[in-house]
Amino acid sequence: MNWRGKLKGAGQSPPRVGLEEIVWSWLGAFLGMGAVGLIHAWMLSGLGLSLLIGSFGASAVLIYGAPKSPLAQPRNLMGGHLLSALVGVAVCRLLPEQAPLAGALAVATAIAVMHLTRTLHPPGGATALIAVIGGDAVRGLGFVYALVPVGLGAAVMLLVALIFNNLPKGRRYPEFWY
Repeated sequence: MNWRGKLKGAGQSPPRVGLEEIVWSWLGAFLGMGAVGLIHAWMLSGLGLSLLIGSFGASAVLIYGAPKSPLAQPRNLMGGHLLSALVGVAVCRLLPEQAPLAGALAVATAIAVMHLTRTLHPPGGATALIAVIGGDAVRGLGFVYALVPVGLGAAVMLLVALIFNNLPKGRRYPEFWY
């Protein structure tokens, strides 16, 4: 017997979702990320602020593609991003010239904080890392980074998820608030 035979469900793929679920996930992600992009273009680009950060792409996978996941719920989305942003900025300020160490410390500490506060949201790790490696523009924001782009962008995505994920029958969001 090889190692695959010893694993539960070895050799099996996860269940396939139906075409309708794929379309709703795609459309939700398009609208959510599109809303963030439009707000960025209309309101923030002239101010030198960006509302688009990479970790929002991963959040879109969760809140539009897997809205029943505990990691996709509003508390996790908002709390995970906000707390991770604060951790990332604090670590960056603590170790400004040590990006590799600061990145590792920011991600690890963000995970611990999210666990402690029951706000685990995997994209939060990226949000903390972006605070460290995001360059002068991100570092220049300081703790404002937690508000714009992180807080505002996550709130826009949440608003779209609350509206959009409740349109089709059989799709409900959130599963829980806290």
